[in-house]
Amino acid sequence: MTPSRDISRLLEIMAALRTPGTGCPWDLEQDFATIAPYTIEEAYEVADAIARSDLDDLREELGDLLLQVVFHARMAEEKNAFSFGDVVEAITRKMIRRHPHVFADSSGRLTPSDVKGAWERIKAEEKAERALGRRSEQASHTSLLSGVKTGQPALARAMNLQRKASSVGFDWNDPRAVLRKIREEADEIESALDRGDSNELAEEAGDLLFAAVNLARHVGADPELVLRGTNAKFERRFGYIERALNSQGRSLEGASLDEMDGLWNEAKTAESSRQDKPGER
Repeated sequence: MTPSRDISRLLEIMAALRTPGTGCPWDLEQDFATIAPYTIEEAYEVADAIARSDLDDLREELGDLLLQVVFHARMAEEKNAFSFGDVVEAITRKMIRRHPHVFADSSGRLTPSDVKGAWERIKAEEKAERALGRRSEQASHTSLLSGVKTGQPALARAMNLQRKASSVGFDWNDPRAVLRKIREEADEIESALDRGDSNELAEEAGDLLFAAVNLARHVGADPELVLRGTNAKFERRFGYIERALNSQGRSLEGASLDEMDGLWNEAKTAESSRQDKPGER
């Protein structure tokens, strides 16, 4: 079998991998639950390639993510549930329906806010239609927040929960109000520290993280992406500490916290200096 630019070749490869007797033993052992963590991991790898502006790597990671879709679709086809073609048809139908301003005659030009409003309205209509088609109609979508998917990473789900609540006015109008909430949560953590209750501390730390996500949303930042940026920044500055100590013939274990903190500040100052000079990288 040879590589191809045609999606049908990828479908053939997956079918061969999942063929009992001649396929791959590992692939044959998998089910939706065991593959789901890999699907999430590949989505993170795509985001990481984007954050690093590595388009060659992005090409590879998008392929890995596409493989996850094909894998799930193949397993569903084996259960006579749906096929890859059904997945494609469903998403194309959805995109056409949610973009009437592009794929249908429209009188007048829509603004971005009009488009967003139409998108949310059509999504709500689609959910209502799906709910009507289910046998357990009474149990479905009883809450405004029930439509926020539970399988998302915690940061993304927190942001989506907040967005959903905001759609009915349950939100602050000023980022400074969110900042005050963050200070309030920090004070509650300090009180919990005095009591020494580990369960309470964990809960309060979660509240602080939720409030921090809210602040990111209010200032127009994606919490997942900005945290990735901060992780990278931490790695750079910690690497500076390691290299500086190594040049002195010393180890991290042999340095005091004050010394490492001083080197951290040196790294921070050096980065700020480079940012002030656009011509330097």
